[in-house]
Amino acid sequence: MMVAPAQVPRTRNLRSGRTIFALMLREMATTYGRSVMGYLWALIEPVAALALLSIVFALVLRSPSLGSNFPLFYASGYLMFQIYMIVGNKVASAVQFSRPLLEYPAVTPLDAILARFMLNMLTQMMVIYIVLTGIIVIYDLKLILDLSSILLALLMAGALTLGIGTMNCYLFVAFPAYVQVWAIANRPMFIISCIFFLFEDIPQQFRDFLWYNPLVHIVGMMRRGIYATYEANYISVTYVMGLSLLFFLIGLMLLRRHLRDALNI
Repeated sequence: MMVAPAQVPRTRNLRSGRTIFALMLREMATTYGRSVMGYLWALIEPVAALALLSIVFALVLRSPSLGSNFPLFYASGYLMFQIYMIVGNKVASAVQFSRPLLEYPAVTPLDAILARFMLNMLTQMMVIYIVLTGIIVIYDLKLILDLSSILLALLMAGALTLGIGTMNCYLFVAFPAYVQVWAIANRPMFIISCIFFLFEDIPQQFRDFLWYNPLVHIVGMMRRGIYATYEANYISVTYVMGLSLLFFLIGLMLLRRHLRDALNI
């Protein structure tokens, strides 16, 4: 019996959806374990880092660059950087993590990438919600949150990590030494992504170069959503999303054309 053409894409989509869900369950079991403690570690790490940053800078400065609460200011930048680093690296190693499963026709590299991205992005969003809510409640902060800007910041962060992670997914397999090169190249990002200061506080000659760092726009968008008086006119959603799409398409092209050859190296 022949299957109607319209039913073929639907069947493939359902099969791909089941594959992605199964890969997410496998990721949960191997990365976070079968107990709650695995997820608690994902929360403890940013809380400890924010506490340390707040204590150190509170001893040096009277107030942060924006607002009056050190933990909230640093959380608005650090948590966005966490998405870039953690989710991006998870996506970049998706093929290596699921390499044995790629021998099965039902599992594609894109399935492995999307499974890792969705699970780890949802985990980081949960961490952001818990940390920000905890800071607001503990310090009894009266904030007027712009949820649309916060969600847009998360969308921009997710798109960037998916794009860069997909491209790195091929590069990590094809060029093993590139893993160390990428780690070294990302070390300055913690300093130049406006986590500790505002983009407007930077001298103009450095600001012109720093603008091309997409994390600057993402952090600025998050702070626009948290601080009602912060406009962040330098933000370009088009730039971040366009760059993310470019990286994603390059990554998909490399994976489709050259991944099998790279896996045989």
